[in-house]
Amino acid sequence: MSELQDKKILNIVQNALDDMKAEDVITIDLAGKTSIASYMVVASGTSNRHVASIAQKIEEALKAGGYRCAIEGEAKADWVLIDAFDVIVHIFRPEVREFYNLEKMWQSAANLRKE
Repeated sequence: MSELQDKKILNIVQNALDDMKAEDVITIDLAGKTSIASYMVVASGTSNRHVASIAQKIEEALKAGGYRCAIEGEAKADWVLIDAFDVIVHIFRPEVREFYNLEKMWQSAANLRKE
């Protein structure tokens, strides 16, 4: 995908997170640092129901924008992963997010330079 499309997808995701009042949203720029994605977004929901609702809203917003995504973890909704091409979204319940601490690991990776 192009950088412009990546930014459009990221904007759709960020707007959906804002609309659903997701908490502690962090966007990590991975462009040029890894081949798995250009951006990673990490956010929290207040409960399993909130996490699942956020994921559903993102899926609907992406579909309305003409994009598809793959979603895992909706049934339990402790941690939902949304793979939207070059934007990967993780939505957690706060205690699950604290346990895995993905943003710390990926922010370290994002700060590394490819030589």
